[in-house]
Amino acid sequence: MPRHPDLSGSLSFLNLGEVLQLVGGGSATGTLRIHHERVAEPGTIWIEQGNPVDARNGSLSGLDALFSLFGWTEGRFEFTREEVHAERVIRKGRMEIILDGLRLLDEGKIPKLSAAAPEGCEGPPARCPEAPAVIKGPLVDYALVVDEESFYDGDEIVREGSHGNWIWVILEGTAQVVKQTPAGPFRLLKVGDGAFIGSLSSLLTGENVRSTTIVAVGNIQLGMLDSQLLITELSGISNDFKILVKSLERRLRQVTEIAAQAYAGGDGYRDLLRDKKIAVRQGQKEERLFVIREGEAVIARSTPEGHLPLGRLEKGDVFGNLPFLTLGHEPFEAAIFSSADLKLGTLDVASLEAEFRGLSPTLRNLTVHLSACISATTLLTLHQIRHARAA
Repeated sequence: MPRHPDLSGSLSFLNLGEVLQLVGGGSATGTLRIHHERVAEPGTIWIEQGNPVDARNGSLSGLDALFSLFGWTEGRFEFTREEVHAERVIRKGRMEIILDGLRLLDEGKIPKLSAAAPEGCEGPPARCPEAPAVIKGPLVDYALVVDEESFYDGDEIVREGSHGNWIWVILEGTAQVVKQTPAGPFRLLKVGDGAFIGSLSSLLTGENVRSTTIVAVGNIQLGMLDSQLLITELSGISNDFKILVKSLERRLRQVTEIAAQAYAGGDGYRDLLRDKKIAVRQGQKEERLFVIREGEAVIARSTPEGHLPLGRLEKGDVFGNLPFLTLGHEPFEAAIFSSADLKLGTLDVASLEAEFRGLSPTLRNLTVHLSACISATTLLTLHQIRHARAA
């Protein structure tokens, strides 16, 4: 007898991108089935630890099948937690899949399949794939919310350059992430229910300069997290995991800075690959996770236009195989170039993953949210670099 689904609903309420975020935010493993009244067999997506590993839609399989299911703008979904035996054929991260899928749908490259009004986007906003993707998180753990604050459309929640180490979770509403540039404000990501505003590493160091401005889009309700409880938990994690968290947050700042440079017409990022030699090729089977002891490295995505730099890594930064977090970077979606004086150590991936699984839900979700922001900002950075080169 088939199991009752753990999560189900209507695609007219939650589109496929939102469903993938909801399932992925909880790092769930199982099978997501998409049903439509005009198709006899459901589309199927197999998910491991929150990320799609394979998909099937009629004669299509893999990433092609998954993208095609973004065109099912009506119907229903069912997700069942269960062991997955599908081979991993999809290497893209969850956020990159969501953003690419919605973009392809918006550009008309994915056919829409709906019961009615196939040419339009009628009905509630949740059905409109043309709206920019919003990064969301899992259901909020209210046990760590110590205060609530309301902001209104256009209010600045935090300002770039200001100081502060408190962290909010979005209880309801949407916020825009903005980076100031010489060419004016650059709108980066939108974040919604369950997403976090703030820096984990600031709780480790006790000091933080905000790197972006966060602005309310419409009315928004925020919950302030209990910093003392988070600091207490962070004090108990291993030094290697602290190194990882700090490195990921520096990586997010790096990729954001390059996107902002390209938006403003700057080209300083082009020099990042100068005098660097390839150390890890994009798509290379690399099982190790390295920490830089000396020298520097550059993350770069291989594209038809050549390698596009995404960030510079320095002493204390981490690169390589990180199977429990999906950044949209190396080794599957980016290469690593190194300086001649690069010296490396290695970190125990299995131990880090076990530690990650043992974190409290809130701290684990903060880490997953950080990786989702890196993945989404990476796509934005690539778009800005290509646009700048074409100009």
